[in-house]
Amino acid sequence: MESKKIGFWGYPDPKVTEQVKRDYPSAEWVDLDIDFGAPDRSILPESYCKIIKNIINNTLDIKPIKIIAPIGKDKCDSGWFAAQVLKDKGFDVIETKYEQTTDKNEIVIADSNLPLFDKFNTIMNNIITPKKYDLPQSEAKFGFWGVPPNDMDILNLFPNETHIYGWTRCVEAGTPADIELEMYVEPDVPTVFYAQAFCAKAQLAKYLADKYNGLYIDIDDYASNSIKAKVEAFLRLR
Repeated sequence: MESKKIGFWGYPDPKVTEQVKRDYPSAEWVDLDIDFGAPDRSILPESYCKIIKNIINNTLDIKPIKIIAPIGKDKCDSGWFAAQVLKDKGFDVIETKYEQTTDKNEIVIADSNLPLFDKFNTIMNNIITPKKYDLPQSEAKFGFWGVPPNDMDILNLFPNETHIYGWTRCVEAGTPADIELEMYVEPDVPTVFYAQAFCAKAQLAKYLADKYNGLYIDIDDYASNSIKAKVEAFLRLR
C-alpha cells in the first residue's frame, strides 16, 4: 500500500508539524519546494517563481492528504496565494505563520566544513526531523546568501569553506522570519547573493550585493553556462 504523503513548504510552525506527525505517524513528508520533475500544469504564469511552480505542480502530481503551508513573513505572499489556489482545488491545507525571532538555535551547519550542497540539504532535512549536529567549523572563504536554489547543482561550484547566509541561515536558527539575521553577512567575506527569478527576495539580494561588493545572481530554472561562468570567475578572482 502506498504511504500517505504530507506536503509542506518553507519552515512550518514546529508545533503544527509535531501535531501532524502525531496524527499521521507513518506518513511520508515531502518538501513541495523541491523540483521533482512534476509536469507543469500551466496554472501559474510562465514567468513566475520556479519554487512556487514546484509547490503547485508537485501537489497536483503526488496529491498529499494534507499540506502544511507557511504563508507569512516566514515564506512570502506567493506562498499565501499558492495556499489559496490549492485550497480552492480541494486540498486540505493548514496555513501557518511562524514569525518569532527569539530563542534562536545555534548555527552549526551553515558555518561547517561540509560541502555547500550538503550544508543546504542538512539544514532543510532538519526541519521535519530535527537533530543536533557536532560538525567541524570552517573559516569562511566565501559566502552564499539566499534560499535553497531550484538548481542545487550550482552549489557544487563552491569550496567547503563557504558559509550560508540569508533565509537558509534563518532556517537553521529556527527563525525563518528574522529579517535582521537574513540581512546579516560577514562584511569581509566575498559572497554570492542568490535569488530565484521573480522572487521578492531579489530586492534584498541585489541591495546587499551592492552594499558588500558581492555578486548578485538570479536564476529562473537551471543555471545557464554564463551564470556558472560568472560564479566561477568571482570565486577565482576574489
